[in-house]
Amino acid sequence: MGTPLREWDINIYRGVLTGYNDAFIIDSAKKEEILLNCKTEEERLRTTELIRPILRGRDIKRYSYDWAGLWLINTHNGVKGRLSPIDINDYPSVKQYLDLHWEKIKKREDKGITPYNLRNCAYMDDFNKPKIVWIELSDEAKFTICEELIPLNTVFFITGEKLYNILGMLNAKITKWYFTHCLGTTSGVGTNRWLKYTIEQLPLIYNMDEQFESIVKSILSKPTIDLEKKIDKILYQAYNLSNEEIDFIESFTQ
Repeated sequence: MGTPLREWDINIYRGVLTGYNDAFIIDSAKKEEILLNCKTEEERLRTTELIRPILRGRDIKRYSYDWAGLWLINTHNGVKGRLSPIDINDYPSVKQYLDLHWEKIKKREDKGITPYNLRNCAYMDDFNKPKIVWIELSDEAKFTICEELIPLNTVFFITGEKLYNILGMLNAKITKWYFTHCLGTTSGVGTNRWLKYTIEQLPLIYNMDEQFESIVKSILSKPTIDLEKKIDKILYQAYNLSNEEIDFIESFTQ
């Protein structure tokens, strides 16, 4: 039962790749230092918009995330026909900082039209949309939703329709069982690899009602075991599982 996720009105992508994280990912103290070095208020405002909060895979939890206070210097390479590449000369303070890493950033393969620019990313606009995010290597299903953070390349993310319904199903016990036994690949040490091509094959129920979405939103606000049990119960009914099948899945996921 269900419709494979690849047939839904969604897109699945991987996070941004800098080629040299030590230069392009900074902490809050370094961000403030760069902003203080701006010569004008206009430069400071431009630079503030350029430096975006970033989400790593290790920060993601089940229905939540712990932002580590890290930022991406988003000197993007533009989007053909829609957005011009960042000109580093418009950001003197950022250029001054990146010049400290010049020998490393100029040699990296993953770069844009200049060593200051990040590599091409045709789906860059999707970084600004609500998205389901998850880490590739995890023994448990760890999916959550974020909007303002840019995912790093260790993170996969989904944009599109019915995100809350998808999120509830991805974190459910029945999906963990199905993924582990029917689709999943492992790292070789017992950890699942939640890869794009496997996630796309998950047969999820498309027409879940508003109650289901409401419960998922409640879990995001305040995760509880009781609310997650409600999600599991609704899905057991949606997939028409027998009591024996439910007991089997429950015993596996304990």
